[in-house]
Parts: sequence; C-alpha cells; structure tokens
Amino acid sequence: MPKKKIKEIFIGSNNKGKLKEIADLLPKTLKIYSNLDFKIPSPKETGATFDENSLLKAKYFSKKTNKICMSDDSGIEIDILNKAPGIYSADWSGKKRNFNLAIKKVYKEISKKDKNWKKRRLSARFVCVLTIFWPNGQFVSKIGKIEGRISNLKKGKNGFGYDPIFIPKGKRLTFGEMNPNEKYRIDHRSNAFKKIKKFF
Repeated sequence: MPKKKIKEIFIGSNNKGKLKEIADLLPKTLKIYSNLDFKIPSPKETGATFDENSLLKAKYFSKKTNKICMSDDSGIEIDILNKAPGIYSADWSGKKRNFNLAIKKVYKEISKKDKNWKKRRLSARFVCVLTIFWPNGQFVSKIGKIEGRISNLKKGKNGFGYDPIFIPKGKRLTFGEMNPNEKYRIDHRSNAFKKIKKFF
C-alpha cells in the first residue's frame, strides 16, 4: 500500500448527503474535490455486494479524474425483509431519489410480512463499504456497520436517506432526530472510516 499520506482526494459520489458526510469525516487540511467541481455522471452499479459497488465507483471516478478517489456504497438491511433493500437502498427511492417514497415502500413491504409489526422490535443495520482507489490501481476497502431497529414512524429532519426510520442500538432517537455530530461518531460510515483514516 502507498506509504505517502494522502494530501488531496476526489469523493466519488453524486449524492449530496453522502458527499457532506464523507467530507466531514476527512481531515480539514485535505484538499477535497467532488462532482460539484467535475460533473461526472455516476457509473452503473452492477456489483452484487456493497464491496463490489464501492470498488467499482472508486475505480471509475479515479480513472475519470486521474486522482486518488474515495467512494462508498452503503444501505440499510432489514431482517424481516431478508436484508432488503440492501445494495438496492438507493434504487427504492426511484429515479428522482425521493426517500419519502423509499420509506413508504419499506413500511409497505414490512406490512406485507407482518400486519402487527409496529408492536415488535424489527432489527436492521446500516452497512457502508468505503474504498480508496489510487491511479496506479492500488486500492483498500473497509466495511462499517451499525445495528439498530426500524422506527414505526418517520422522525427527524436531519441526515438523509433512511435516517428518519433507523434507531441505533442503545439509543431512543432516530438518526434523523440526532445531532449530526452525534450520528457521525457512531454511524456505519464513521466505523468504516476509522479503519482507513491511517492513509490521511
């Protein structure tokens, strides 16, 4: 693996919420580039796992920009739905990435499995794989997870995606209700980042 510390990086994502969260994890001295500068369309995510899609994106954006690139693939796994939506978490929000629709779909699919689900604690987790890809073809990927449960009501305006319906283990608030700094300390993305921060 490269010995030199990374001084600048391209964050390979067109998701503004994800861009902000990754940028907030990175050292303040780092020069960060993103699609706000380059306007590169996202690649088709053809992988069958978070690992495959994370690497696919990091490699694609690195080749397009000739820069060291960091990409993430992440999603929510809901056990009653056989770990769906999983790698298709973003797809459930439709072409316009409307996560209100995605959350409605989650509740609808859960209700099909169990009409009385609101009286139960439904286990779920957020999963994130972060990949750093260097222009010379070297790469490193690390996974982060956080266990929790599904809230039976959508709560909170913070975060993005499925944050308003996920309550982390040992907490009472959803990610959507939490102060962003509190969320960053414990979430799946920061758990993955802790494993690769030595490169910065």
